[in-house]
Amino acid sequence: MMEPLVDIGANLADRSFFHDLDAVLKRAWDAGLQWIVVTGSDRQSNERAFVQARKHPQRLYATAGLHPHHAEDWGTGIAAQIRELSRQPEVVAIGECGLDYFRDLSPRPIQRAAFGAQLELAVSAALPVFLHQRDAHQDFVAILREYHPHLKECVVHCFTGDKDALADYLSLDCYIGITGWICDERRGLSLQKSVREIPPDRLLIESDAPYLLPRGMRPRPKDRRNEPAFLPWVAQSVAEAREESYPELAAQTTRNAASFFRRWNDPNSSLREQPFREYGRHNNEGD
Repeated sequence: MMEPLVDIGANLADRSFFHDLDAVLKRAWDAGLQWIVVTGSDRQSNERAFVQARKHPQRLYATAGLHPHHAEDWGTGIAAQIRELSRQPEVVAIGECGLDYFRDLSPRPIQRAAFGAQLELAVSAALPVFLHQRDAHQDFVAILREYHPHLKECVVHCFTGDKDALADYLSLDCYIGITGWICDERRGLSLQKSVREIPPDRLLIESDAPYLLPRGMRPRPKDRRNEPAFLPWVAQSVAEAREESYPELAAQTTRNAASFFRRWNDPNSSLREQPFREYGRHNNEGD
């Protein structure tokens, strides 16, 4: 029997999945995945992620947020969308949000303002936060520390940092999301060491599909598109780095996901009685 896994971050709203999402999901379920959280990162993907989650109840869930690459789009419109989506039971976290100084696709002051505004929304909605950080550690930690006393859970998505960065995040009670980066024998060596320092109850795994295809997969997909069905490769690499068994790692990360995304464990939530007004229409693009 396959060990159940939870993919806490897959970009299934991406265009690369428009033509074969049903087949992608079937392969994921066949690979042992129990739930997948579909990442929202802008106005369009937020809506698509929600629609996908509503179409596949109790298997897909969604986040809603604005990625720092798109921080210049922050305003009353996107804020209202995220706020409205946060009231829906299919939406289990705010984000992807944070800071990205590696590409600087939006000015840094605007990134910081959009990040803080989304943390305020998360506090108001009492939802966890799905976080992005690249080459912006000091500013990121400073902002997160300001809101930490009022936030629910946080996960640092696609962690690739060293032990010092990890210590900062753990001091803020963050969960740590590990992707296929750990499977890379060139770039992932530091992560293979630092992942051993993550407390068992703070560890989560994710595909980040269609990105970060695990290296070493055989046979290797011809189109190099990553998908949730490949999450077992991530889980195996994490287990080996931590010197744990695969079943132990799978069980622990699945328990952690259930604890982190508490909303999906609350079928009697009053949120389920609230109609979804503006974005409840079905948009077949991407299904």
